[in-house]
Amino acid sequence: MEYVVETKNLTKQFGEQKAVSSLNVTIPRGEIYGFLGPNGSGKTTTIRMLLGLMKPTSGTIHVFHKDLKKDRIHILKRIGSLVENPSYYPHLTAYENLEVWRKILGVPKEKIHEVLQIVQLSEVTNKKVKGFSLGMKQRLGIAASLLNDPELLILDEPTNGLDPSGIIEIRNLMKQLASESGMTILISSHLLSEVEQIATRVGIISKGKMLFQDSMDKLRELSKPNIALRISDAKKALRFIVSKGIEADYRDDHIFIPNHSDEDVAELVQQLVYHNFLIYRVEGKKRSLEDIFLQITQEERLV
Repeated sequence: MEYVVETKNLTKQFGEQKAVSSLNVTIPRGEIYGFLGPNGSGKTTTIRMLLGLMKPTSGTIHVFHKDLKKDRIHILKRIGSLVENPSYYPHLTAYENLEVWRKILGVPKEKIHEVLQIVQLSEVTNKKVKGFSLGMKQRLGIAASLLNDPELLILDEPTNGLDPSGIIEIRNLMKQLASESGMTILISSHLLSEVEQIATRVGIISKGKMLFQDSMDKLRELSKPNIALRISDAKKALRFIVSKGIEADYRDDHIFIPNHSDEDVAELVQQLVYHNFLIYRVEGKKRSLEDIFLQITQEERLV
């Protein structure tokens, strides 16, 4: 697997506090990487280090197989980014704002109309930015990050503060960029419900530590339903089930059996009845992805 971004033991310490601790981020080419974590978990600090805006205390960062410390300028020319809130001149039009950034980047003027079309702002090219909605300002910031035809796009909380229609606009734009140009995208958020709709790979961070990193499908597998049994003499029944080599857990007056087929459960119920246990209820208990996200991050907070 080819990694566009790869960090090893990336650490950032402020005095006695570690904002990022031995972080190993791997982002394969062409993926939309959802960088998830509660507010204050170290996401923005990590992103600032990836962009060379902040020096790590220790660890290494490789982007496009090059060491960021040694090839920073060459790497940054291939990256587009929007960190926190977009910067713009409110008294200038959308076109004039992009012209300022275009001159800094040294790209052709035609790119302005091209990126405005991509983010669907062509109709307001000559409108002053102070009259833009928050969603339009976010899209203008993304347009600026696309001026240099980046291979890697890094967006820090791009939907923060947007209304539902604005969130959908940004979400559709990310899908479009990934599918049409094959761009690799890192998008940070504290809301799994947003990221799960677009991300193909996810990294969950809390207190500066990586708690989970894999494909979105792997995260979804964690939400597969457990079978919950309401049964007579539950503790005795639990011992019976475990003696059969079946993984089980007892809580809230239920016996929970994870990751078993319908046939296995049917056979188990038949054996329980044969051994004179009364079965009151059999049901599937499925955890939402939000529940899993909260459990992963809360367990780390309690450490």
